[in-house]
Amino acid sequence: MPSSARKHQLEGNLVYHIMNRANRRLEIFCEEEDYLSFKKILSRYVTKNGLMIYHYCIMPNHYHLEAELDSPDRLSSIMAGIDRSYTYYFHKKYETSGYLWQGRFKSKSIQKNMYLLSCGRYIETNPVRAHMVKLASEYPYSSSKHYASGIKDALIIKNPLYEEFGSTEKERQYNYREFLADHYDDQEKINQVFSDYEQPLGDNAFKTKLCKKNGRLYPRRQGHVKR
Repeated sequence: MPSSARKHQLEGNLVYHIMNRANRRLEIFCEEEDYLSFKKILSRYVTKNGLMIYHYCIMPNHYHLEAELDSPDRLSSIMAGIDRSYTYYFHKKYETSGYLWQGRFKSKSIQKNMYLLSCGRYIETNPVRAHMVKLASEYPYSSSKHYASGIKDALIIKNPLYEEFGSTEKERQYNYREFLADHYDDQEKINQVFSDYEQPLGDNAFKTKLCKKNGRLYPRRQGHVKR
């Protein structure tokens, strides 16, 4: 269980697992400059809109984010802006045109105190499931290297539960790597849980506090969603 000093950080705003994929699953992150340019776009929207990104992974033809936002009704406009910005960058660089993304981004509401870490682990182990690397911490374009190896990443707001992995930074990094490795065994069940974007992820009490509006889930009443 999280310490009392961090419990307050698990209350409040909704957390979303966000994903979008390239049109026809084509590769749209082709070289390092593309990954870094997308991160710069994300950073700009983080600064402007108070978007808090806990975990992310940028794959060759799609991306995943686990993010929190104080005003969920702004999520669609923020993500649309991010996707448009990268579309402009990509078409200008590669002299292409047309639809870059398969459609609107997908998002799944996450109960913060129950699934904040496990969703982040699912996101960061994408390259392992794709057989791109053996260990999640080896992949250069995700948040895993920040948590597992201590490599600074200005894009990330540290997951408040990360402190529970140990009393020192080295201990936390080691235990986090073990936490990632534990994820590799039961892939089919894990994929079913996190790849279904139609249903929120949480207990019944959490789900009853949500309502759908314009295809997105929001807190039923204005203000913070209590956890």
